[in-house]
Amino acid sequence: MENLISIGVNSIFVGNILLSYFLGMCSFLAVSRNLKTAAGLGVAVIFVMALTTPVNWLIYNLLLAPGALAWAGLPEINLSFLKLILFIAQIAAIVQVLEMVIDRYSPALYTGLGVYLPLITVNCAILGASLFMVERSYTFAETLVYGAGSGTGWCLAIIAMAAIQKKLRYADVPAGLQGFGQSMIVTGLIAIGFMLFAGVSI
Repeated sequence: MENLISIGVNSIFVGNILLSYFLGMCSFLAVSRNLKTAAGLGVAVIFVMALTTPVNWLIYNLLLAPGALAWAGLPEINLSFLKLILFIAQIAAIVQVLEMVIDRYSPALYTGLGVYLPLITVNCAILGASLFMVERSYTFAETLVYGAGSGTGWCLAIIAMAAIQKKLRYADVPAGLQGFGQSMIVTGLIAIGFMLFAGVSI
């Protein structure tokens, strides 16, 4: 149990997939100007990551990993080279379903997210979580926690960024730092804040 809590806390704060590995920066920087839209995209990323990571664990461990097809009498078959293609296809299918649900039940959020909702499919943070799961040899329970934690960490980061951007509209930012430079400085400061959890031991 302590291991699962440790993985969850680490994936949200210290090992934040956005602030530590810089995955998902494109949509993070593009959508973080509006708090409501950022929160909507953040919740969508939590849902997609919490769902796709364990599904990809099942795909990898039951079909693709070396010896995974022993149940079918084919223990020598190794299909792990197909993991990128199948992971992306599965992520795309789940994002398509999510897009249809949001369009049906929240047209305002669907319009606000615009092109960035279908771009969750190619958000490298979503794929990165599945690839890290394989690389770190997580169990299914650890994968569930890691997927939900990584999505939560990404969501917290974009909401924090949007809230700070909202306050900075009234700040006297030097002309040379306005825009992208300001965003990079704020992102770095948020990352430093998240790193404060590095001293927490469970």
